[in-house]
Amino acid sequence: MIIKFDESNHTVLPAFKGGEKEFQANMFFDGTNRIFKGVLVPGASIGVHKHEGNCEVIFILSGNGTLLEQAPDSEPAYVKVKEGDCLYCPEGHTHSLMNTAQEEDLVFYAVVANQ
Repeated sequence: MIIKFDESNHTVLPAFKGGEKEFQANMFFDGTNRIFKGVLVPGASIGVHKHEGNCEVIFILSGNGTLLEQAPDSEPAYVKVKEGDCLYCPEGHTHSLMNTAQEEDLVFYAVVANQ
């Protein structure tokens, strides 16, 4: 199956999961798993959230930003991310993604897979 994100519905989600500004996405959903191409404009973020019953893989296509990641029973860590990085949030972990750039969008593919 080929997913053509440029031909799929474009969704704008203000303050997604409590984040700043808006999260823009072209999404594919098969009733169980989600695959999407996302965009965070400068200063935008996906709010802090915990993955329960699923995990998420994010591949940064362009731009840079900051990932907040937190494993159960640990302190949160802030990690700089950039084009080419692959981020993994296992089931039971918490994370957030922020575009900390001044002028460039943060563009990424993400897969949220149920376990």
